[in-house]
Amino acid sequence: MFTPEEILQKSINAGTNKLKKTLLAKMILGFIGGAMISLGFLAYVRVTASIPKDLASVKALVGGAVFPIGLIVILLAGGELATGNMMAVGTSLFDKKAHLLDYLKNLLVITLFNFIGAIFVAYFFGHVVGLTHARPFQQAVISIASAKTDASFWSALISGIGCNWLVGLAVWLSFGAKDAAGKILGIWFPIMIFVAVGFQHSIANCFIIPAAIFEGGSTWGLFLQNFIPVYLGNIIGGLIFVAGFYYYSYADKK
Repeated sequence: MFTPEEILQKSINAGTNKLKKTLLAKMILGFIGGAMISLGFLAYVRVTASIPKDLASVKALVGGAVFPIGLIVILLAGGELATGNMMAVGTSLFDKKAHLLDYLKNLLVITLFNFIGAIFVAYFFGHVVGLTHARPFQQAVISIASAKTDASFWSALISGIGCNWLVGLAVWLSFGAKDAAGKILGIWFPIMIFVAVGFQHSIANCFIIPAAIFEGGSTWGLFLQNFIPVYLGNIIGGLIFVAGFYYYSYADKK
């Protein structure tokens, strides 16, 4: 395991390298990132839909156990995820290896292609293949999406902060591990906890709310109403609560 000071340098380097990727690479890897997170959420739906409501804690634990596969694939095999970049590129921003405009442009491109990847999974794998179309899966998708869109602006924003505090920590821990097994464990538990707790992840919501829309259980207006505060909360969680806190704790003061 690397020290926190070493993890910070690895994060700064990773963030800088993310900015250097070609536009085509960002588009492809962003699509992969959105699709992988969505496949993790699809797995969540498939394994929890038939668990009774009075076993809500068990449902949260079982769903949380399968959801992390998305970020594991992204960080080990390759992919770009906006919420992870909020932290990693954020450390480069604090270290003056990147400008604010670089940070925002990277988030814009990666978020757009994360969204396209999520929509691809929601429509083709969920709706067309039928993985979210039959009962009880359709009911589960609509119920989960409704719980997210029913949240107030401030509730969604604060939930987004909590989510990306944990997602940022998962990315941070993956930088700290020296082998694949350590990276998987470092990613798994923070992601499992954010899912089990019920925090909101903007890119995951790009899958579940459109999936509900395709099943006739939500609207694009409700999606935007949810996405904006959750996304802002995710930025605060990743940029301030992980990148900022650790940068100002572990950066070389010289």
